[in-house]
Amino acid sequence: MRPVRIPRRPAVPRYRIRRAGPPPRGTRSWPVRGLIACTALLLAGCATGPSPRSDTPHGDYAEPPLPAQATAIPADSSVPVPDDPDCGDPTASLRPAGPAATGPALNRIRARGRLVVGLDTGSNLFSFRDPNSGVIVGFDADIAREVARDLFGDPDRIEYRSLGSEEREAALIDRRVDMVVKTMTVTCARLERVAFSTVYLKAHQRVLAIKGSGIESLKDLAGKRVCTIRRTTSLEHIRRIQPEASILTVPTWADCLVVLQQRQVDAVSTDDSILAGLKAQDPHTDLVGPSISEEPYGIGIPKGDEDLVRFVNGTLDRIRADGTWSRLYGQWLSALGPTPPPPAPAYRD
Repeated sequence: MRPVRIPRRPAVPRYRIRRAGPPPRGTRSWPVRGLIACTALLLAGCATGPSPRSDTPHGDYAEPPLPAQATAIPADSSVPVPDDPDCGDPTASLRPAGPAATGPALNRIRARGRLVVGLDTGSNLFSFRDPNSGVIVGFDADIAREVARDLFGDPDRIEYRSLGSEEREAALIDRRVDMVVKTMTVTCARLERVAFSTVYLKAHQRVLAIKGSGIESLKDLAGKRVCTIRRTTSLEHIRRIQPEASILTVPTWADCLVVLQQRQVDAVSTDDSILAGLKAQDPHTDLVGPSISEEPYGIGIPKGDEDLVRFVNGTLDRIRADGTWSRLYGQWLSALGPTPPPPAPAYRD
């Protein structure tokens, strides 16, 4: 007697989940739709921030979760924004010392054998890891290397530590780093807690939006959502100038670009120098509107380390005079336009 051949059960067809755009009608069965919906709900539940915007159609798809630690600040014109205290000219620093200078902070750094610098390793154009060499490069990174060059005769005797924008002051106060070179605006409020070098770059706060969105400046963001970072001057300016905009704060500027691309915010607002780095990563975005405020960048240094402040100012004086500053600007920041003259230093002693 021959064995009975039992027919095999037909294979269930596999469906590829598309990442963008709704699927053609009739290509998915009800159970598959239900599975996708459940998966989206589970993923959305992992987000620590507020729920994504729901005013952008996505067919049958739930929007992706917001970045971790995202925080929504509702529009509220009744909330007062404190003004920066008056300290005269906050950009005025100590007169420079030469490369042979000594002092408690300088002696400590030289004994250690390396300069410890806080920056953002994900800031395009300013400080980011080169994908080919693995080396941290950019305008801020190279400014820090010039300080190490004058300290040790070797620009590579340097240790970079990645910091978020809201960590900069704490890292200096706790002396976890010798200095912070991270697009840090000099303000009177910050001078109460940390010290600064002379200004090494002047930026201007503007707006980054999707091309064709109709957003031309900060005034067009009334009733819309804008992305920025906590504890920055950018956040304070948005709340003061456009209180009718709701705000989403995230840990990094790269997060701002992602939520803009996903249409979870309508725009990003911060310094044009930072926005130029985001725009370089997405040709569908554009820098719009006039300058909202001037942002003078200084190198942050722990309060009390006056010998280090003077030494750093000596390095900045040298690179202004010998053409290094102009070379670095042309190499990294040409997206902002022709190379300007370096900022003139101001001294208070």
